[in-house]
Amino acid sequence: MSAPPLADGLPQPARRQAMLVIILGLTLAVLDSSIVNLALPDIARQLRSGAAQSVWVVNAYQIATLVALLPLAALGERLGYRRVYLAGMLLFALASVGAMLAASMPALVAARALQGLGASGVMAVNAALVRLIYPRAQLGQGMAVNSLVVATASMAGPSVAAAILSVASWPWLFAMNLPLGLLAWWLARRALPDNPAAQRPAPRFSALDVLLNGAMFALLFLGGAQLGVRAAGQGGGASGWLLLCAGLAVGAVHLWRQWGRAAPLFPVDLLRIPVFALSMASSVGAFCAQMLGFLSLPFLLLESYGRSHLQAGLLITAWPLATAVVAPLAGRLIGRYPDGLLGGIGMAVFAAGLLALGLLPAQPADADVLWRMALCGAGFALFQSPNNHTIVTSAPLHRSGAASGMLGTARLTGQTLGAVVLAAIFALRPGHDGSAEALALLVAAGCAVLAGVCSSLRVKRQD
Repeated sequence: MSAPPLADGLPQPARRQAMLVIILGLTLAVLDSSIVNLALPDIARQLRSGAAQSVWVVNAYQIATLVALLPLAALGERLGYRRVYLAGMLLFALASVGAMLAASMPALVAARALQGLGASGVMAVNAALVRLIYPRAQLGQGMAVNSLVVATASMAGPSVAAAILSVASWPWLFAMNLPLGLLAWWLARRALPDNPAAQRPAPRFSALDVLLNGAMFALLFLGGAQLGVRAAGQGGGASGWLLLCAGLAVGAVHLWRQWGRAAPLFPVDLLRIPVFALSMASSVGAFCAQMLGFLSLPFLLLESYGRSHLQAGLLITAWPLATAVVAPLAGRLIGRYPDGLLGGIGMAVFAAGLLALGLLPAQPADADVLWRMALCGAGFALFQSPNNHTIVTSAPLHRSGAASGMLGTARLTGQTLGAVVLAAIFALRPGHDGSAEALALLVAAGCAVLAGVCSSLRVKRQD
């Protein structure tokens, strides 16, 4: 039995129960995007496959998630966010069994793609459900919880994997999803609210729209992945650029088809809202900067500064810890100060932390690294919750699903762009003497500054 839909959120304790479902489902979906990275060598060895093929265990999940976000968000507006969430959570849990029992690399990749599709159902409607769960006056707190879960789960993947792999083999990375996923599904049936009837417009998109949307994101993702292969010295540069160009061409056709529609699959109607468009640009820039930092820091700490894996992991932990501390504070500030101002300040702090990391001395003390990491985490937390709040609330209520889908799309697009930029930097400066990593961090600081400018421009727009 679902919770009854209310005009202004759910009462307690129904609100607390619904948010428990949101937190559990989002943690599982985000965690699984990176939890297998550490196990790829073992997976390749046991399934008698090469390293290049094993990377598809990660890619299949990410591509399936990315291409399905907007179609499932649109489906949520028509059939109900709760239904899409339930179907996604159940598919995620059952696909995890397939991944756990996979006896070949193709079978594992297929199971991971199904997992990604299920995770997309959870992430596509997540923010829209939060908008139904919280009263308008407290929505900032709900968005802060969301931001905190995404940030910590993104960083926690390798640590959780290390803990599991220290006592068990890689299939257990997927085994834990079955009981937790089924628990989230069971709780969701009882706790999540239904859409108000007015939020279910008639279908406006076709199978061709879904196909073009999937092709656009898949080609762009694969192009970025190929450029990453090129950076590793394994060729793939020409094919990478070809895929990127093909993705842009398909995207142009897709957006042209969507342009005049009232409720398009790709929400160009929302991008016509200046505040929404600026918030999306801020999000893409911020996540691009974050990915540049996340990917370059391990190289910098392990290969340039000679830290052990344990030492590097502990130093990097200062980033998500600072996020965990600042995110609730950011949630309380929403509504008291303009979101654009909070986001601009957050990106300024984030850029300062990235710049300070890029300018580290040759042999830094642990304390020198820790305060810089904490600065990055604090700045990103101060930005993300207000920015997500603006993205969700600047959309009309009946387009909450589209806004929710765009949250995940902006995050994955920014992360893919960051990986492409880092691949280009490593290709231009091969070897890990610290110069390429430092340049990547400086570029990341520049991306954060651009995100902050876009965020600050919203202050005038909202006045």
